[in-house]
Amino acid sequence: MTPRCYILAFSTALCTISLLCSHGAPVSPTGAHLMLCQSLSRCGDKFYHPQQHCCYDDAVVPLSRTRKCGNCTFRVCFEQCCPWSFRPQEAFVVKVRGQECSLARTMDDRVCSSVS
Repeated sequence: MTPRCYILAFSTALCTISLLCSHGAPVSPTGAHLMLCQSLSRCGDKFYHPQQHCCYDDAVVPLSRTRKCGNCTFRVCFEQCCPWSFRPQEAFVVKVRGQECSLARTMDDRVCSSVS
């Protein structure tokens, strides 16, 4: 093949990929969830779609997953349970995920009592 043929083949492949990406065409069998050009994240050895799941404790979980934090419930994909020890009756604080637990409490934080 001549260099011109290689360039033409590469251009054709690039155009095909662009066309597939603009229409979200699948690149795997019908039952699979991976799509070409779809934004995916990784959790350990598994892929997930960040608009439907998150990675929590090395597991892929739905965005709606909740856990207990003292007498409160928090959304594991968006919030975190932090220990709080200034007052025994206020043993936990729910903060935005990714925020340092050691930071001072803000108006967005929820104070949770410990469960006896």
